[in-house]
Amino acid sequence: MLNKAQTLKGYKLQTLDGELGTVNEFYFDDHYWTIRYLVADTGNWLTGRKILISPYALAGVNKEEQFIAIDLTKKQIEDSPSLDSEKPVSRQFEEDYYQFYGWPLYWDGPFMWGSYSTYPYIVRDPEIWEKPSHDEKKWDPNLRSTHDVSGHNIQAEDGYIGHVEDFIIDDETWTIRYLIIDTKNWWPGKKVLVSPQWIDRVSWSESTVFVNLTREAIRQSPEYTEELLLTRDYENGLHRHYDRQRYWIEDPVAKEHSR
Repeated sequence: MLNKAQTLKGYKLQTLDGELGTVNEFYFDDHYWTIRYLVADTGNWLTGRKILISPYALAGVNKEEQFIAIDLTKKQIEDSPSLDSEKPVSRQFEEDYYQFYGWPLYWDGPFMWGSYSTYPYIVRDPEIWEKPSHDEKKWDPNLRSTHDVSGHNIQAEDGYIGHVEDFIIDDETWTIRYLIIDTKNWWPGKKVLVSPQWIDRVSWSESTVFVNLTREAIRQSPEYTEELLLTRDYENGLHRHYDRQRYWIEDPVAKEHSR
């Protein structure tokens, strides 16, 4: 299911033995544009620590009751490697974190979730983790905050078109499927969606996302509104407009969900 990051912010976090707190923001990598951590707001519990929850532990999103189920106990989270709330997420912290929980490293292989699947789905079977990987190719992720990237400028092939307002997250794969672009300073009143697959590059120092689309193509694209349901029909129309490959075509699980 597709959810706005800002909608999920404030959702309660339900562990195996009680409520942990609420969703604060998300960290994603700038290679696959996939959520790597949910950042929790625990109120007065574990003050001074930044509490990160990997999608490996996210058991599901309940939109009706507005909570995310976490397949961990509060004690496990309390005993997990500590990260100072003022410090960035280091590679050493991530290695300690994944070792503590016994999960495979997501960057330890050529695919979105490491070496265990060519499809963008988390493999949660420990027996599969124990199988030797035949491809040890690794990649070097850089983590970005959904909060910090909101507001970044969007530059089309022929000029500025607006800024990032929010992100649409697929809670099956925890992939960012779309950036919500507010074009009010260029095309008043209209918001549009842009897939990370259509991004040419990002200048983090200039807070600018460059997309390989023209301003006119974006202006003519299907409008996104707050009331809009992101149905497969809408997504088909969006991809058809830009003449781009649909992400679910080669994905058997997403294909099944679209029927």
